[in-house]
Amino acid sequence: MKPSDSVNKNTAAAGEKALVVQDLVKIYKDASSPALSGLNIAVHTGEIFGLLGPNGAGKTTAISILSTLLRPTRGSVCICGIDALKHPGRVKGLIGLVPQNIALYSGLTARENLRYFGKICGLKGDALDDRVQACLELAGLGNKADQRVSTYSGGMKRRANLAVGIINNPRLLFLDEPTVGIDAQSRNMILEKLSLLKDNGTTLIYTTHYMDEAEQLCERIAIMDEGRIIAEGTPKTLIDRPPGHSSLGGLFLALTGKDLRD
Repeated sequence: MKPSDSVNKNTAAAGEKALVVQDLVKIYKDASSPALSGLNIAVHTGEIFGLLGPNGAGKTTAISILSTLLRPTRGSVCICGIDALKHPGRVKGLIGLVPQNIALYSGLTARENLRYFGKICGLKGDALDDRVQACLELAGLGNKADQRVSTYSGGMKRRANLAVGIINNPRLLFLDEPTVGIDAQSRNMILEKLSLLKDNGTTLIYTTHYMDEAEQLCERIAIMDEGRIIAEGTPKTLIDRPPGHSSLGGLFLALTGKDLRD
């Protein structure tokens, strides 16, 4: 099975919203301010949507809520037409998550990791074997599949992390800084494979600190700070906003400031 073959069935009707977020608020106990303060997002099916912001802006909190790992204080999340807060079990099979931290068992091989997570997702038999192989090939790990993850380079671990995130063939894929700290070749491959997933109908929500990645990959971008969206549009539209900027990075600094966010 080709990686693209396994994704085509996910293509939805044109114009359908894969994700609708309304007035999302998250207030952590004893926090001086909300982590999310009225977040609103609407993402079309088959779109790559970038969610950018400095450290502490609320990106990871947002991704955790949208992927059903964390409950919000209030607000609504609709995924592929389903209320994700009322019916998290119904949307789990529709979504995938590639977390910022490597979510692999280092003592297992990549194939064993994929089989383990595939079984958790309900795959078995030939369907499991075919999907594992498709994900390994997509991640460029076909010839390294039976090596322990502990022997992998940083780039290989990131690619294996991506493979696990798509093992259930999700319609909506959340990616939290999937290329952080890796070599240029692995980074380039991951970006190419994400474009391939998009071309075959998968919707992607993408967070990154690399402005060039966002400018290259994302069709629309939302810049957030202090838990809310402060700018949204296509990369070109945002860059051209008066007074105009030479790059997305320049706009980002103009909006969020140059002070360190440690």
